[in-house]
Amino acid sequence: MSTNSNLPYFHTFDPIVKDPLDIIPAIQSSLGGDHSELKRESPLSPDIQSLKEGFEPVFDPATILYLSIGELDSEGRRGGPIDTSSGKERLGRFPYGDGNIVTYLLENTREKGDMTVLHDLLSKLSAGLSEENLGELGFREGFGGLFLLGWLNREEVSELRSAIRSGRWEVLSEEPLDGGVDYAFRLLLAMLRAAQRRRCGVLMRRHS
Repeated sequence: MSTNSNLPYFHTFDPIVKDPLDIIPAIQSSLGGDHSELKRESPLSPDIQSLKEGFEPVFDPATILYLSIGELDSEGRRGGPIDTSSGKERLGRFPYGDGNIVTYLLENTREKGDMTVLHDLLSKLSAGLSEENLGELGFREGFGGLFLLGWLNREEVSELRSAIRSGRWEVLSEEPLDGGVDYAFRLLLAMLRAAQRRRCGVLMRRHS
């Protein structure tokens, strides 16, 4: 299955070491000028550490979230993408719709029996930071075209991989791409394995 380079969006899967739900309260305090908790939560981020106490941050909520949950080395440099193999391009620009591989899987699979975690986690990965799902406004779109879709924490990475491998799902008969679901799951599993090896969570982002 070839990749269509004319699709409108590219998607990346970034390593994260903080769960957004754990750090959003600190971000909300920071928006009011109290950066102490956020600085404790993100000691390696030079951008977060540069915030001046008593002054509102120059960053929007989505940008602060992105800066504060990512995997950083001891010098504050951001880690590379989870999947650095040749599959990165195929994973990031799935050859259908807007290029979102997770949306394709949600729209073209059905869970079997009492399986619910598969679609729950796929939905969280592709739309968990929307206002509708998060219950908070402003954590999706940020400065410079930053667009955060959703995430999985470290434990959920393992849960999603197990749910995919369980086989407790089926492909819908009207799937538009022959073999597309199987192909998409193979690519997603490779990324999840890489995340498990790095012992990190996953943040999904969209790029124009």
